[in-house]
Amino acid sequence: MKVEEIPVMTTTNTQYDEAVRSCKEIFIRKTKDYGTSWRVLRNISIVDQIFIKAQRIRTIQQKSLQRVGDNIADEFKGIVNYGVIGLIQLTLNNESVEDMPVDEVEDLFDKKIDEARNTMLDKNHDYGEAWREMSQESFADLILMKLLRVKQILANDGKTLISEGIDANFIDIINYSVFALILINEGKHTV
Repeated sequence: MKVEEIPVMTTTNTQYDEAVRSCKEIFIRKTKDYGTSWRVLRNISIVDQIFIKAQRIRTIQQKSLQRVGDNIADEFKGIVNYGVIGLIQLTLNNESVEDMPVDEVEDLFDKKIDEARNTMLDKNHDYGEAWREMSQESFADLILMKLLRVKQILANDGKTLISEGIDANFIDIINYSVFALILINEGKHTV
C-alpha cells in the first residue's frame, strides 16, 4: 500500500492561515490601543505607509545591515495589515473618521483576508505555487511595483482602461507579504 503525500496546497493553506493569524493579532491589539485612527488615511497615505515598509525591507536587503529593531518579518506583517486597511477603506468608501468597534474591525479584517486568500488559491492553482521559488528581494520589488501602479491609478482618478484596480493590487501586496512570511518561517529567507 502506497503512503499518500500531503498535498502542497494543504500545507500552504495552513501556513497562510498561521502567517495571517500573527498579522491579525497585531492588527487587533493595535486597534485596542489606538482605536481606528487609521480611518483618517486616504488611499495615497496607505500606499505611502506600505512604501515606507517595503523600501526599508529593500534597503536592509541591499545593505545587509539594519539599525532599527523591527526585523524584515515585522515589516512584512505591517504590509499585510496596511493592505487590509487599504481594502477596508475602499469598501467603506466614505470620509467619516468615526471610531469602529473592535468586533466590527475584526469582521472586516477577516472578510478582506478571505478575499486575498481566495485570490491566492486561484492563482496558486494556475501558477503551481511558483512563489515558493522566488527570492525575498523579488517580493519586495513586486510590492514596490504594485504601489507604483496604485499611485498611477490614483493619478488617473481611480480609473483603468485594461488593468486591475486598486483592490487587486492591495490583494497582491498582501499575498506577496504572506508568502514572504511563510518562506521566512520555513527558514528559506532571512529576517
